[in-house]
Amino acid sequence: MEQDYMLKIRSLYNSISKTEKKVADYIYENGNKVIYLSITELAENCGVGETTIIRFCRKMGLKGYQEFKLVLARETVQPNENVFNDVANDDSLIEFIKKITLTNMKAIEDTAKMISSDQVEKAVNAILAAEKVDIYGVGASAFTAGDAKYKFMRIGIRCEAFSDPHMQAMSAIQLNKKSVAIGISFSGSTKDTTDSLTLAKNAGAFTIAITNYAKSPITKVADAVLLTSATETPLRSGALTSKIAQLHVLDILYTALALKTKDKTYEYLNKTAEAVLPKLY
Repeated sequence: MEQDYMLKIRSLYNSISKTEKKVADYIYENGNKVIYLSITELAENCGVGETTIIRFCRKMGLKGYQEFKLVLARETVQPNENVFNDVANDDSLIEFIKKITLTNMKAIEDTAKMISSDQVEKAVNAILAAEKVDIYGVGASAFTAGDAKYKFMRIGIRCEAFSDPHMQAMSAIQLNKKSVAIGISFSGSTKDTTDSLTLAKNAGAFTIAITNYAKSPITKVADAVLLTSATETPLRSGALTSKIAQLHVLDILYTALALKTKDKTYEYLNKTAEAVLPKLY
């Protein structure tokens, strides 16, 4: 059964451009799949530019593509799938514990298949050669950025994590060829993070993107792309599944860095452990 926005697309169909009609046609045929696509992927699938997607969404009375995905998710996906994945109302406690565990395990397994060893090596070498590492993440990805800072500091890497877009921008423009900037965005379309990574790249820094979408705005400005693989609808944005996938990538990166500098790593792990020892009972 067609829902409100599907009906709205149909009502405006004759008044939109030929390229915008390509978007409308694709959405008619693949409505329930669109919510899992980045703006770059949708544009490629429709054979149009990203600006056409944005223009189409605005003609629907929406601010942009992310808002369009949100309203589309409300209309095309069952509430349980939107918010709770495969967990059903009549599941027992044991059943939904198993389901959630399997979902999170699958995110790690799928991420292991997606991440490229070549891209990890590029990222590791760049970080080891850097004098400074900036990590950018907003919203739920800010917590992942904070965890990255904690891990890197434990092994002696000079780094800082920024969740405020203004601070990100001010830091990014001060980077140079001896710097690395890491942008974390599940969607790959987070404007603040992508803009900050772009500023860092323009300043000469080596840029790394940690994202779920190989074809997304953030990967266009990344020198190395570390891919996660987790499925979430717009209504589940920031779900633990995506965080687990991101943390898994960070753990791979952290371990690779530690192995490359064994003696230094061991020295700093001892020093940092001793530094926080008085904080424990």
